[in-house]
Amino acid sequence: MLSGTPRTFIGSTTFTVTGMTCAHCQRAVTEEIAAVDGVESVTVDVASGTVTVTADRPVDRADIAAAVDEAGYTLRS
Repeated sequence: MLSGTPRTFIGSTTFTVTGMTCAHCQRAVTEEIAAVDGVESVTVDVASGTVTVTADRPVDRADIAAAVDEAGYTLRS
């Protein structure tokens, strides 16, 4: 999973999410990731399938993957 991304990160990291196609997808992913402890902001680009997450303290990428899964989508590795 996400071999190019460190296990934990601080600052901005961009992830690729599969299955997002509309504004509903954007809202669902944003809400779930924003609820992860340490996440400061979430920017979803549906057209490119990317999500940029900014964290103000260490966040485990597994927590991001779980949040995306909860929203009904998948992080691409």
